[in-house]
Amino acid sequence: VGRVVLINYGPDNGKLATIIDIVDGNKCLIDGPLPKTGVARQVIPFKRVALTDLTVKIPKNARQKTLCKAWEEEKTQAAWDATSWAKKLARKKTRASLTDFQRFQLMVARKQKAKAVAEKLKAM
Repeated sequence: VGRVVLINYGPDNGKLATIIDIVDGNKCLIDGPLPKTGVARQVIPFKRVALTDLTVKIPKNARQKTLCKAWEEEKTQAAWDATSWAKKLARKKTRASLTDFQRFQLMVARKQKAKAVAEKLKAM
């Protein structure tokens, strides 16, 4: 209870939520909180969430107001944004949104960088 999870399937895919209660061995009750992450309170199978290293100190079945306050106090969103996992997801999202011409520009830039590095190594 209090573990921050990343939803990896369904309409809330890619959003953070907090475990509020354990229903049984396969399901848990999560809450976003809605104003912060856009995830409403719901029961979700463990297969559809990935546990993160982040935790929030909350009581079992905490109200949304309590959860929001705890997220602000512990700066959970900022802590998540600083993780390499979040940065990797952001990079992946950026790459997926590139146009064909932007991908071409990226390829040319990578080639120029590789050429410059090769010339420096040859000069050594």
